[in-house]
Order: sequence, then C-alpha cells, then structure tokens
Amino acid sequence: SSPHLVQVRERIRINGQPISKDLFNKYFWLVYNRLEATKDPVHTSMPAYFRFLTIMAFHVFLQEKVDLAVVEVGIGGTYDCTNIIRAPVVCGVSSLGIDHTSILGDTMEKIAWQKGGIFKPGVPAFTVAQPERPLEVLRERAQERECPLYLCPELDDFEEGCRALELGLAGAHQRSNAALALQLARTWLQRRGCQGLGELKEVPPSPELLGRPVPLAPAFQLTDAMIQGLRDTEWLGRTQVLSHGAVTWYLDGAHTTSSIQACVRWFRQAALNQDKPHDGSEVRVLLFNATGDRDTAALLKLLVPCHFDYAVFCPNFTEVSVTNNADQQNFNVTLENALTRCLENQRTWTRLLEEKAGQDPWLPSPLRVGGLLQPAPARGSLLLVPPAPRPLNSPALVFPCLAQALRWVAQGRDPQLAAPAASGAHPHPAASSGAVLLREAAAVRVLVTGSLHLVGGALRLLDPALSQ
Repeated sequence: SSPHLVQVRERIRINGQPISKDLFNKYFWLVYNRLEATKDPVHTSMPAYFRFLTIMAFHVFLQEKVDLAVVEVGIGGTYDCTNIIRAPVVCGVSSLGIDHTSILGDTMEKIAWQKGGIFKPGVPAFTVAQPERPLEVLRERAQERECPLYLCPELDDFEEGCRALELGLAGAHQRSNAALALQLARTWLQRRGCQGLGELKEVPPSPELLGRPVPLAPAFQLTDAMIQGLRDTEWLGRTQVLSHGAVTWYLDGAHTTSSIQACVRWFRQAALNQDKPHDGSEVRVLLFNATGDRDTAALLKLLVPCHFDYAVFCPNFTEVSVTNNADQQNFNVTLENALTRCLENQRTWTRLLEEKAGQDPWLPSPLRVGGLLQPAPARGSLLLVPPAPRPLNSPALVFPCLAQALRWVAQGRDPQLAAPAASGAHPHPAASSGAVLLREAAAVRVLVTGSLHLVGGALRLLDPALSQ
C-alpha cells in the first residue's frame, strides 16, 4: 500500500505488520544489487522510488511464501507498475474521486478509464455505487477485457434483521469500502474452497442501484470472522482520534474534494457535536497542507463551515532540518517551494473568510494578508507573513515545519510535545494572542488534514512509538 505515514516499511506488511528493519534491509539490497548488476547498459537508470518498492514487495511476498497478497494500485491503474499482475484472483475499484488530474485526466470518466485498466480476462471484478457515466466507462472497460464486473450491494443488505454491523473505521464512506472488502474476501475464500461462507441472500437493490448498467452481486450471510474483521479494522491516519489531555487531535489524510467532504462530516460528528466544556472555552484549530496538482482553494472552501478559530499551514517536513527525517523527505519538493504553497493557502483561507464574513454577521471581517516572506531560521522563530495591520485574532498562521506548528497549537499541554520557546518565538501578534487562548482553553480540538504525508508527519511527533 502507499503512501507510508511514518516509516517506509509500512508499505510492505505481512500478517498486518510492517516487515522488520532487518528483513527490509536484506531484501532492499538484494533487489537493488540484482537490478544494478543486470540493468541494460544503454538504459542505465534504476527504477524510480515507487517502482522499486513495488518490485521489492513482490520479491518479499514470493520469498516469504505468503498465501495471499493484497496489492493497492499506486496511481490510476492502466499504466501503474502494480498492473503487471496478469491473473489476480479478484479486482476491486472503490469510490472514484478527482485526484492526480495531471496524470489521470480531469474528469471522472477519464479517471474511470484509468482505473478500469486493472480488469483482467475472466477475473471477477467488483465496484461500488458510482456516478452513472463513470460506471458506464467501467462497464465498457470490463467488456473490452472480457472481465465479469459486478456492483456491490450496500452494507445494509448484509445486516440481519436489526443487527447493525460495527465498523472499526469511522465515516459513512467506509460502509461502501466495507461492502467491497466483503465481496473481495468472499471471492478469494471461494477460490480456496473454504466451506461455511454463508448463504447467498436475494436482496432487492436499493433505488440508488436500480437501473445501473452493471449487475448487482448477491449479498450473503457473513461469517463471525468477517463481522469481527469489520469491527476490528484499524487504519492509521484515517478518521483517527488521539486524546492527549486538553488537546484532542483529529487526523484524516483526506486530499480530494469528496474525501474532504467525508472528513468534514466525520469531524463534525466526532468533535463539533461534543458538548462545550462547562469550565471554559473550546478552541478549534485547522492544520492543513496539500501537495501536487490539487485545487487547494476548493478543499479549503469545504472546511470553512467547521468554524475554526485558527488555521495553521505548514509543509510536510517534520523539522526544518531533514537529517533525522529520511523516511518523510520528498526530494522532488524544496522547502522554499513548500513554504510558498503554504503562504498561498494562507492567503486563500483569509480570502474565503472575508467572503464568508460578508454573508455571516457573526464573523468579524479579517483584513487582507499582505507582505513578503521573511524567514528567520537562525532564531528558530515562526515563519509568518508580516501583513498590513489587522486584528489580533487573525486566524491564519504559517510555520516552517510540523514540529513548530504542533508545539504552538499544543502550548505545552500535550505530554508528547515540548512547549514552544518562551522568548522571541512569537513576534507576530496573532501568534502570541492565540497562544494565550490555547493555553487557557478547556478543550483544544485540532483537525489535521489535506495530505497523508502531513498526517504521517504529525503522527511521527504525536505517537513516537510508530517510529520504532
């Protein structure tokens, strides 16, 4: 699976656990040296990062003699390097969204065409409810490849009577993922000749699935192991809550419009529906970054209704120095480029609040952000845009790295994070006034979203055990 959150070993797991450092080291050099020794002298480049790790993963699974390999496509499907598997047991396509548009295309139909590239002759494939036209594209791709494609029934159809299925992963969107997982698991178990898989159930399709161009797969009676599997599933960085005393961190690696919408629904249910603390105020903070070709303004606009008191923007670098940060270093992006993106996000957020203030009489209208980037790495101070004069409760701040951003948000109230430096570290009035509010609030609720790499960097600092 990809990307990893804290350590690269997360990408290659056996029995749910990342392979050990020793095993990773052994197979990395074995594959690297073999490729180095046998590469074509005319085309001397080695495989790129993701391609190399895919080759290595296949080698690990073969050498360790796993019974079943679950392989997540990197980007798209048709041209992805994972797509060299000629005859998988089963294929699945989850809910489609707009992402990686510079590679996959800028419409759902183009993206559906790319995803359908994993279909194989005679190999059953499953998908979930999709918009009508992208679903037709998937059907056409399946017909081209002589692949039997089925639509998963909704998870409700698997529930017996009033017995609601519990999911370990929060969020309504996980119900379609669970329905897809059940169909994929059952297909493999059938292939293995397993008995007692539960009776098929003829369930009339819901109105949403009626008239779709893809036949509906039957629901079936779930085994106890399947019910337990759905209940016990954990996935770090997706709808994850870390309660650290007065500060509660809500982590979700959403980075598309559809996943941000799902994230907002989850955050409102998990955090904003909580009763306000009786003994004081609550402060809400957004920690955001986005990478690649994503439409950041569209993502930020979806987050405005959560009514954050502060929005904090920083790159995905854990520290300004990357010497101790190798697994999270992106060598394709410089710190300067990443900070420029953060400053653009800060300006976008301020503009969105100004527009919102024009419609919402309860929101004060912040003044426009202006000025130039003035880094001061020698003093380790905040990297902020000195703006035109504006209110002390200005809501948008930029930090040069995650460690500084998290320390400012926590204000020494999270035992995993050191307190920010006391003198000279907050030259900006918004930072110093915000620090007082954060220190005095009875509850601080922080949503970290926009990038899985951002969430991974935050997890590395908030849960040091993940780095072991």
